[in-house]
Amino acid sequence: MIEMSDLLQFVVDEDASDLHIEVGAPPMVRIHGEITPLELDKLTPEDTERMVKSIASEGQIQRLQESGTVDFGFAFADLARFRVSAFKQKGYYGTVLRQIPNRILTLEQLGLSESVKDLLYRPRGLVLVTGPTGSGKSTTLASMIDIINRERACHIITIEDPIEFYHDHKRSIVMQREIGVDTTSFEEALRRALRQDPDVILVGEMRDLETISAAVTAAETGHLVFGTLHTTGSARTVDRIVDAFPTNQQAQIRTQLAASLIAVISQILLPRQDKPGRIAAFEIMMSTPSIQALIRDNKTFRITSELQTGAKYGMNTLDSHLLELYQKGLISYADLVTNCQDQETIISKLKELEEDN
Repeated sequence: MIEMSDLLQFVVDEDASDLHIEVGAPPMVRIHGEITPLELDKLTPEDTERMVKSIASEGQIQRLQESGTVDFGFAFADLARFRVSAFKQKGYYGTVLRQIPNRILTLEQLGLSESVKDLLYRPRGLVLVTGPTGSGKSTTLASMIDIINRERACHIITIEDPIEFYHDHKRSIVMQREIGVDTTSFEEALRRALRQDPDVILVGEMRDLETISAAVTAAETGHLVFGTLHTTGSARTVDRIVDAFPTNQQAQIRTQLAASLIAVISQILLPRQDKPGRIAAFEIMMSTPSIQALIRDNKTFRITSELQTGAKYGMNTLDSHLLELYQKGLISYADLVTNCQDQETIISKLKELEEDN
């Protein structure tokens, strides 16, 4: 009989990022971005139900039965934490568990510049960390919160679904609230947070108009707010926020955003070429008077050119960072070309570099 504890031990030992449990297939793990089936029997409906119930509480099982899905955090002894998404499909139980590293990485280990660290000492403003699912946004945010926790005397409130990285109180007090356990929604928790004397607020996901509006307002009224969006690129991130609002409110939100947004860090994760593992590529936009004017005037299509010339402010495009990683031998040519936003320019730059050599 396949036991969940044995599978979780394997995930920890092999440093897999995800474990997939579904009826009709053997357990599968994702290692360095690739999904691999384990050499085990295909799982039966009884197997998957038993495995889900072995890690979920009665309340979580009830929510799963009522709504067809439930998300929660789960600690595997003291070895690792997992973000769990349990669900029903074709009437059967299934689940995907993502391993959350016990160790919080530094910004240097993540590959982020000193200019990003400077953001963490700002008294107010909105910092957005964006990217597709599984791109490492939570890891980046945990690193940022850890630095503030160690180096500033603040009250930090995090609102997460579910809580991933646990933060002990250090120089700061850290209050971590989980959707569905400690509060009903991001918007409700964010509204309440403003009455709890926060200095720093982390909003795990800005997924609707009410949450986005509350986060922007909190940043305007003297708080340092961190949030995430599933967007790639600074310009698209600004457009996504503005487009969430009704047309008659978009001019106002552009003005608010121009004043409150201090940075957008957009990231993707790619397989390493030089050794096993993955590496992050970043696009970084810092707020400058020029960027603020482009946001106010609805000219976000010009943000990329500002990033290209904004190195002195700590800015760079995703394409320039991808090219740098490729030149260092850290990512493959295929990943460079597939993930860049302007293939023609990247290919012509590579040709120029080859000719120069």
